[in-house]
Formats: sequence, C-alpha cells, structure tokens
Amino acid sequence: MKRGELAKRSGCNAETIRYYERIGLIPEPARSSNGYRQYGEIHESRLHFVMRGRDLGFSIEDLRSLLDLVDRNAVSCNEVEKLATQHLQSVREKIDHLKRMEVVLNDTVGSCSGKNVPDCPLIESLFGS
Repeated sequence: MKRGELAKRSGCNAETIRYYERIGLIPEPARSSNGYRQYGEIHESRLHFVMRGRDLGFSIEDLRSLLDLVDRNAVSCNEVEKLATQHLQSVREKIDHLKRMEVVLNDTVGSCSGKNVPDCPLIESLFGS
C-alpha cells in the first residue's frame, strides 16, 4: 500500500509516518518499479505500536528501546517492566504537578473580580507579586 493508504488505515498523518520512517521507528519500505513506497503489514503493525505507545506517553527513545528488543528477538518482560515502571512514575509525577497547578489556578481565578478593572490577580501572580 502507498503511504496515503497506510495513513488512512492507521489514522496517522502521512507526514508523521514519513517522520517515523526517517528516525527509524518504522523500516524504510521497498519501492515499486515506478518509485512509489510500498508499505506492508510490518509497517502497519509497527506504526500501530508506535502510535499506541505515543498515546500512552512513551517517548520516542523509549519506543526505540522497546522496538530494539523486538527487533533483536530479545524481549524480556523484566526489561519492559523496568521501562514501563519508570514511565509510570513519570506520569504520576506529572499528574501530581498538574494537581498542584489546578489548585493554584483555581485559587487565582477565584480571586478575580470579573470586573473590567486594571488589577488582575492572575497577572499579578505571574509577576510574582
């Protein structure tokens, strides 16, 4: 299939597919006699893997590490668990940070008068007042 069809089937932008190919997350496809790239099941499968991994917040480097294990037939649940546990910890830290941001923003917005006045608590808090 051509890149456009792969994009349509996967729901991934064609330029993103090109990017993943360029950085080596999906292999370079063979070319037909007229020069068109010919993507196959392996490309669709790897693209799905990368997209699902990105949806879960894995970095490009994390995905590269996971795919390297797959490519070398060296998948070790222990190694995958370590990487996933580190990622989970990072996600939890981000959630904690977002919760703290929510509290600060909620308090700041709550102190706004909503009137058309020059003093704005949010602007003042950003300036560190």
